[in-house]
Amino acid sequence: AHFRMATAALQQTGGISVSARQIQRVVQRVGAAAQQWQERPAQPAQCEHRPVPLLYVSADGTGLPMVPEELEGRRGKQADGKAKTRQVYLGCVFTQHKTDDEGHPVRDYESTTYVSSFGSIEEFGPALRQDAIRRGLALALQVVLLIDGAEGLANMGRLCFSRAIQIVDFYHALEHAGRVLVALLGSKEHPDYQKRLGRWVRRLLNDKVEQLIAQARQESTGKTQAQAVEKELGYFVNNIDRMQYGTFRRQGFFIGSGVIEAGCKTVIGARCKQSGMFWGEPGAENVLALRCIHSSHRLAEFWKDRLNSRAARNDTLTLAA
Repeated sequence: AHFRMATAALQQTGGISVSARQIQRVVQRVGAAAQQWQERPAQPAQCEHRPVPLLYVSADGTGLPMVPEELEGRRGKQADGKAKTRQVYLGCVFTQHKTDDEGHPVRDYESTTYVSSFGSIEEFGPALRQDAIRRGLALALQVVLLIDGAEGLANMGRLCFSRAIQIVDFYHALEHAGRVLVALLGSKEHPDYQKRLGRWVRRLLNDKVEQLIAQARQESTGKTQAQAVEKELGYFVNNIDRMQYGTFRRQGFFIGSGVIEAGCKTVIGARCKQSGMFWGEPGAENVLALRCIHSSHRLAEFWKDRLNSRAARNDTLTLAA
């Protein structure tokens, strides 16, 4: 069904049979409220009050295919300079209490909550922070921000999660390591490419990012590819502190942003990026807000708050459910 999360909510409240059109109307009516609900300020009574050893915050942006009127005046990556998509942000918060027998971190079961936004990074960051506060940000013994190295997300982290340790996703680092080697060697087909990429992996996992930068610069000095190499090295130069992967692993932290990457595919992509789909912002925002609430296991809480707020406006007794 197009709106599985709304179907579940309706069936739980009344056990009734509904059509796809009826579900769509429900989503259109409550979607805006759902977006406001996931961006709502955290209240003390709603916050988790048990301290957790590790609280993770992660965020990413992904492009959503939009109808032409939503793209007017927007610059994009197409040959003509126009855009085919609009960026939507997705953030998540999850916790960790333990590592496995080999020292690998283990995410707490069903601990992940999501927040989505079509707004700017300046609007999205505070909304994600409010969700982190609800999840016990103030009591967390350690906060970790997992990002892909984009400067906008790094700056959001500095502003909204100032005491967090920032970690650049290890697999994004490897992707950029491959680009440095292509600039140095000329192609991925070079016989030394795979061997040298493996060397980058080992050294990155041993806190040797500065050594790798110095060696790449030395190798390219005076050569035609020097400018291209320096350009690709910029990603590492700007993220040295966030790439101390050996230290992070010894502390038992996740070094990959797989949780948010998977969220972009399952929460956003699986519903909104299917073949032939083009969205208007209100429709996409409504659907994604409800999908975030559903994936966060908060549907019952959302409906309860909505019913209680309507009851309060009618000056009646607060509804229990």
